[in-house]
This record gives sequence, structure tokens and C-alpha cells, in this order.
Amino acid sequence: MTDSNPRSEEFQFSGDTLLAKMKEILHEGNVRRVVIKNEDGRVLLDLPLTIGVVGTLVAPVLAVIGAFATLVVRGSIVIEREAETPPAPTTSTPTV
Repeated sequence: MTDSNPRSEEFQFSGDTLLAKMKEILHEGNVRRVVIKNEDGRVLLDLPLTIGVVGTLVAPVLAVIGAFATLVVRGSIVIEREAETPPAPTTSTPTV
């Protein structure tokens, strides 16, 4: 049985650390969605991403986030990741 529920993490940032933190998060991989909120909790940017597309979209996404970094002084980043799937059980077959 596979758990398809994503897991979320939230990070606080100040404007000058937003871009560096986003580079780190995107290079880790398995990110499904990135939500950037201002300090009042209002959603400023909601970027849905897929695993296969992250590598090709990193530069444009970082350009957009860099533009937001100049406008936002403090806020939070909510990262939605793929749920980790447990390893498949191994069964050994008796040899005759």
C-alpha cells in the first residue's frame, strides 16, 4: 500500500535569505509545490512542480523567486514534498 499524501515543511526567511534557501530546497529534489507567504500569512506565490520538470525549471523559478525576494522582507516558505514510500518487502524463495 502506498501513501500518496504529501508531507509539508515550513521555513521562515528574511528577504536576503529567500533565494539561497529556495536554491537549496529545489536542489534537494522531490518537491511537489512551493508556497511563499508574507509575514501576515498571505500567499504571494504558489508554484506547483513535478519531479521530472524541476531540473529544467530551476532557472526560471529562481528568477521569479529572486524578484519576490526584493519585495518581501519576512515570510515563510511552505514546501510540499512527495511522500516517502517504504521499501518493498523482500521475499526469499527457497532453493531446492
